[in-house]
Amino acid sequence: MKKLSKTNTELILHGNLLRAMLSIAVPVVINSLLQTVYNLTDTYWLGQIGKEPLAAINLVTPVQNIVLNVGGGVTVAGAVMIAQYIGAGRHDEAKKTANQIFSCAMILAICSALLLALFTPAIVAWLGAQDGTLYHAVRYLRIVILDMPFLFIINIYQATRQAQGDTVRPMLLNLLGISLNMAFDPLLMVALPLGAAGAALATVMAKFIPACIALRLMRDQHEVICLDFSLMRPERDRLRDIVRIGLPSALGGCVMQLGFLLMSRNVFVYGVDAMAAYGIGNRVNGIISLPSTGIGSAVSTIVGQNMGAGQVKRAEKGYLISMGCSIAFLFTGGMILSRPFIAQAIVSIFSADPSVVAMAADFLSTMAFWCWTNGIHDATSGLLKGTGHTEITMADNMARLWIYRFATLYICEHIFGLGVRSIWLSVVVSNGISSAVLLVLYLSKVWKKPRFHISR
Repeated sequence: MKKLSKTNTELILHGNLLRAMLSIAVPVVINSLLQTVYNLTDTYWLGQIGKEPLAAINLVTPVQNIVLNVGGGVTVAGAVMIAQYIGAGRHDEAKKTANQIFSCAMILAICSALLLALFTPAIVAWLGAQDGTLYHAVRYLRIVILDMPFLFIINIYQATRQAQGDTVRPMLLNLLGISLNMAFDPLLMVALPLGAAGAALATVMAKFIPACIALRLMRDQHEVICLDFSLMRPERDRLRDIVRIGLPSALGGCVMQLGFLLMSRNVFVYGVDAMAAYGIGNRVNGIISLPSTGIGSAVSTIVGQNMGAGQVKRAEKGYLISMGCSIAFLFTGGMILSRPFIAQAIVSIFSADPSVVAMAADFLSTMAFWCWTNGIHDATSGLLKGTGHTEITMADNMARLWIYRFATLYICEHIFGLGVRSIWLSVVVSNGISSAVLLVLYLSKVWKKPRFHISR
């Protein structure tokens, strides 16, 4: 594994950039596809049970994502700092940073899970759930939050390996998780049957085993970057850098998820059918965006290591190549999935309800047609994260949802009277505006300003 990390670093710093991008992005895309399948497995089996459990999970998913974004901010900071330290050849500092990240994330995971369990009924009631939807949502959320520590361990392992240019092992670990989930879902949801609670239990059980494996791998002292309890004692300067880089990402993600909660309330106004359609459309559309997600992650690693090595022009070249590939992938896939008959055939897999299928197909077609703008957004976000400018990505995430999306939603609903289609249009318009703003920021060269000092 040490040899693999060294080979990946050499490729990122001195090899062919397209090859470097693909070597990182392809496993991330597969990993993201597995995660999407993970979500779609729940969606499929819940759709077989009924639309109330399906709507319940779609309603509370942003609540769970808020906590994930808090931990995500910590791991983003770790990935950026570790990548830059590796690029600068300072492996001891990278190892210390990884240990600080681990201790912070574990504390956050445990505290967040306890708080969320306490306030679950109040949160679900505030979202507007009633009767059967309320019952399923509370049961699901209170169980699924138990996977927080396990999920954070897996994410930290993924972040430390990706910072070294290794995305294959995290992909294999996720493959194990999805295989377990696909086995547990029908067993716990249908055979027992536990419904939405079974979906939550399946998720927890499917995360526990990969988390144990990830922890064991991170404890391997033969690795360049490994866990060492003696290095987990808080270091003020290192924690300051982690907070400075990670806090904006965490806040931006949390504020964005709060916005998604408000979006869920707006969708729920149109009924259970609309809520179920919204969830199906979002999850299927996630498949289209997988290349963009993977390439954005690759950009962050390539840029981080090259900036740490002082190779600014090479970092920029890697970003431009990656963005071009991302746009090409998304445009091609989007044109295919935006065809109404294809969109309808896909969403029909997850629901037999004609009203749900019609709305979900319309949502999917609209998003797919314009998804190529995500290629600009994800690659540029990767550039900014790789250089440590998470405060810009935070501002972008907040503006995309709270300004662009809600403003578009208001105009479409109250001025043009477009009804539930206002939701679909608000998503694509806000994504397009956000991508344009990030492109302007790239051209301004603000990403070239260093966020923390690394001596070489």
